[in-house]
Amino acid sequence: MPPTAQMIGTLGLAVALDLLLADPPNRFHPVAWMGHLIAAFDRIAPRSSRAGVFLLGGVLGLGGAAFAYGVGWLIERVFEGFHPAIALVLRAAILKTTLSIRGLAGAAGQVGAALRSDDLTSARRLLSWHLVSRDTSGLTASQVSAAAVESVAENTCDSVVAPILYYAVAGLPGALAYRFLNTADAMVGYRGPRHEWIGKVPARLDDLANLLPSRLSAILIILASPFAGTSLPRAWRIWRRDARRTASPNAGHPMSAASGALGIELEKVGAYRIGAGLATADASDIDRAIKLFRVTVALALVAVFLGSQPWRAASNGGPAIGSGAR
Repeated sequence: MPPTAQMIGTLGLAVALDLLLADPPNRFHPVAWMGHLIAAFDRIAPRSSRAGVFLLGGVLGLGGAAFAYGVGWLIERVFEGFHPAIALVLRAAILKTTLSIRGLAGAAGQVGAALRSDDLTSARRLLSWHLVSRDTSGLTASQVSAAAVESVAENTCDSVVAPILYYAVAGLPGALAYRFLNTADAMVGYRGPRHEWIGKVPARLDDLANLLPSRLSAILIILASPFAGTSLPRAWRIWRRDARRTASPNAGHPMSAASGALGIELEKVGAYRIGAGLATADASDIDRAIKLFRVTVALALVAVFLGSQPWRAASNGGPAIGSGAR
């Protein structure tokens, strides 16, 4: 179902709140609660039994997403009894916690600022603390810059486009279920002796959930390129050439589009190399990536706004905006 006027109002306010306000303390943050639940499952996993760990991971992925969806559904039902204005603000406040626009841009900006101050040690620490899970201790300044750009590009999908899409399709239940899967993948969905088996189901579910959003993110990044002062034709070309170079079926799409748009090579040594033959990254490219990210977010919001049913109905002589709000 296309987004309603209520959804558009909620989404617009959620984005405004995200840009204006810092995240709430963890004790009030739904994603932090999800993290505690995932960590609890990780602690009780029976490491002596691969089958047991795998099954527990399945319960975590499927059950956790279903639980998050159910909580969202219950919240929506409770809000039906509130005054519309109060419900709008509360719904937007919850949706805000599934987004990270200000936080992502700010984290990447801190890495860039440290590099411009020739403080590589701090840049590595900030990169590891905020943006990537890899070991950053041996990265060069160029590799730190490239990793920050990669994170901004990939999180264009994970932290903005995907939550917006699932909210537009399924309201708060959809956005919260997606955020649970993405959080579980970030915490346990990677290879290693500890998380190899518990993370298999959450990782595959996250892959499935991001199949469409990752490709939409790449298209939006490409369309945003001219407005961010970067290259649309090169973004398209590198996306078509390098989107499948990562082990993830999704991460390569926004990263390759950003690589082409910015004209820089993005490489994780021993894992992938995107944009081979382009320039090496430096601190200024982080700022350019943040600008591209912001324009992409704006285009995503415009796309939801223009695709809304109330606007189409109004343009066809149908009911005025707001009459279709549920």
